[in-house]
Amino acid sequence: MSDINIDLLRRLTHTPGVPGAEHRVRDLIAAEVEGLFDEVTTDPMGSLLCKRNAASPDAPKVMLLCHMDEIGFLVSHIDEKGYIYLLPVGGFDPRNLFSRRVLVCTEDGDIPGVMNPGGKPIHISTPEERKKVPELGEFYVDTGLGKAAADKVRVGDMVVMDGPLIEMGDKIMSKALDNRVACWLGIEAMRALGDAGRGAEIHVAFTVQEEVGLRGARTAAHRIQPDIGIGVDTTLSCDTPGVPEKDRTTKQGEGFGLHLRDSSFIADRDLVAQVEALAKEKGIPFQRTMLQAGGQDGAAAQQAASGARAVGIVVGTRYIHTTTEMVDRTDLGAARDILAAYLATFEG
Repeated sequence: MSDINIDLLRRLTHTPGVPGAEHRVRDLIAAEVEGLFDEVTTDPMGSLLCKRNAASPDAPKVMLLCHMDEIGFLVSHIDEKGYIYLLPVGGFDPRNLFSRRVLVCTEDGDIPGVMNPGGKPIHISTPEERKKVPELGEFYVDTGLGKAAADKVRVGDMVVMDGPLIEMGDKIMSKALDNRVACWLGIEAMRALGDAGRGAEIHVAFTVQEEVGLRGARTAAHRIQPDIGIGVDTTLSCDTPGVPEKDRTTKQGEGFGLHLRDSSFIADRDLVAQVEALAKEKGIPFQRTMLQAGGQDGAAAQQAASGARAVGIVVGTRYIHTTTEMVDRTDLGAARDILAAYLATFEG
């Protein structure tokens, strides 16, 4: 299957949802998966747990973990002039935060704003002042409302980057592809699977708070106690100027990433071999990949209760943790196809 459901991916990326405030994304997914599962529940932390029953009660449990949260901010202070200060939830490079359009998401609606660091503009700053990279705490949001912002915005409201999904040739660019790509894959892989795979009890967990430490995945995996866990996520694709070839992680257009290792887990060797053989059999392009640092939800499944076999299925992403994250359509389709093909190996 090479077609990509862009409408779904656009709606997923445009919907705000930072760690601890994934409710709007969860509501979108819950409506989208209607009819795909036998049971859909929300756990106490807010993860959406979707279960499809197996033909036999003794079937193995296979769990896909797809986190819903995007990196963003929570309002920490509104000053007397209405300027809004923030605390990050997720990892940001301050160099990517200058002059960004944002949405301040309140109970009464989303308010547009612009993020900038405190300090002088270029016309009145010195050469030395221009070299300084501000700390995260120096950035603030201006909604243009002045003092009235304090009547609309509360401490704890979420703030997300604002920008549309854009198709660029074979590429798709948007904010929040990390990790709405995985949410898309969890839905579209089940649609592609159809009624196959009834030899396994399939769980697709749309988890919360991955960007601040795999928190929702830990509780969800402990509840489900899978036999096999598949962490579905994005990963780096540094196939761009200025990065040594050995550090590129993945190369776009060469297929899904078969994720072997990061700071949080080491994949099960037999499971890696099985997925690799299946990809070759089905003609699905792939590349082996590892991360020097970082983690993903597959680790939580691997370490839950008495443990599980685990592997990662990932999509290489350029400019990750920015408003211009970029994936390749070939890689996205390949990730969907290998997930559906693997689940189909469990014959009912």
